[in-house]
Amino acid sequence: MNSDSDPIVAIATAPGRGGIGIVRVSGSNIAPVIEAVLGPAQRALAPRHATHCTFLGSRGEPLDDGIALYFPAPNSYTGEHVLELQGHGGPVVLRLLVARCLEAGRSIALRVAEPGEFTRRAFLNDRLDLAQAEAVADLIDASTEVAARSAARSLAGEFSRAIQALTAQLTDLRALVEATLDFPEEEIDFLEKADAVGRLQRVRAALDEVLLRAQQGAVLRDGLHVVLVGAPNVGKSSLLNALAGEDVAIVTAVPGTTRDRIAQPIQIDGLPLDIIDTAGLRETTDEVESIGIARTLAEVERADVVVHLVDAAPPSADADVLAQVTARTRRGVPLLTVVNKIDLTGAAARVEGDTIYLSAHNGQGVELLREQLYRLVGWDRSAGGENVYLARERHLQALSQARSHLEVAARHAARRDAVLDLFAEELRLAQGQLASITGEFSADDLLGVIFSRFCIGK
Repeated sequence: MNSDSDPIVAIATAPGRGGIGIVRVSGSNIAPVIEAVLGPAQRALAPRHATHCTFLGSRGEPLDDGIALYFPAPNSYTGEHVLELQGHGGPVVLRLLVARCLEAGRSIALRVAEPGEFTRRAFLNDRLDLAQAEAVADLIDASTEVAARSAARSLAGEFSRAIQALTAQLTDLRALVEATLDFPEEEIDFLEKADAVGRLQRVRAALDEVLLRAQQGAVLRDGLHVVLVGAPNVGKSSLLNALAGEDVAIVTAVPGTTRDRIAQPIQIDGLPLDIIDTAGLRETTDEVESIGIARTLAEVERADVVVHLVDAAPPSADADVLAQVTARTRRGVPLLTVVNKIDLTGAAARVEGDTIYLSAHNGQGVELLREQLYRLVGWDRSAGGENVYLARERHLQALSQARSHLEVAARHAARRDAVLDLFAEELRLAQGQLASITGEFSADDLLGVIFSRFCIGK
């Protein structure tokens, strides 16, 4: 692991050709780079003002013509001195400029930045907390407009403020409990006098609200993996096309047309869905079809929602298919049954429990399936994702662990012979989980994992 105090440089724009390319330099002392690359133009360099200049090579020859921006510490993205060189976006030109910076910065041990290192320094220098730093990557990777807006709100600190509010409530409650620990004779009456139970209930309710919004945000960030399964020719490909709004899968009357998985990412009202059409499940001696069926069952194992299609005309129970699918579906994953081809029977589109009657051919009842998918993830269509936090798996785990600690604390508080030491310890553990989200408490190995997934230059 390289030192966090080394000056660093990297191309900050995406790979490939573009109209503009940016090289970013950050460090506690980057004066030698500024002097060498900008030459006499450095005298015109003013903090946070664009300066037009020529970027110079080692012999004073021009490498490119562009804009230099200087951000002195601590008012920069990283909290260190930052120089941004904005030139033409050709990969060769940008590599030459990075090489020139490295050459000019040899005396200060300038090196190429690791993935996410600029943002890591912003976190280490208190420019961003950990949740905000992760929101930077989420904003870059956002696959929908709703996800981008949610990531921008997290970057602005909305998620962090919700966590900090919970932490403040827990801190107040802990202060009361731990102060009482010094006066054992008061313990019996403490819970009633300080309304500890009421305070705890309010914290739990607030935590549940944050967790719900974070769970919805996790779906918004990662998408919902929906796998369509069933016997051959029940209409899986037709349903994929109906949901996608275009012909992305081949549809024929010949059973077994789809022999491999077909993945189609779509979004409905801002909710990203990854719809997987799979090979029909049946007994077969065809080697290629057998491979497709094996891949179908593998997709079921990683599904967030499994949609089992059966044929309404003639009616088909597909007991063998259902048994295979049920055996591979993870515990807690919803299994919806779709009775397709109601246009051939004259039946009405409807929902009965976890069964939806529809026609993928003419679209009748497809909206009912969409509504069921929204219901399963608690997606609020009217809000359009505006009230969710774009959370990651580690955030959900921390919130769930905090919730569990508060549940145990509530059980302690409910006992007439409550032991305040145990009550206080559960509150402390819950607060520690919340602190890990914003990075007030974070192990170095966790930071390494988080920032290694960023792109280089960010």
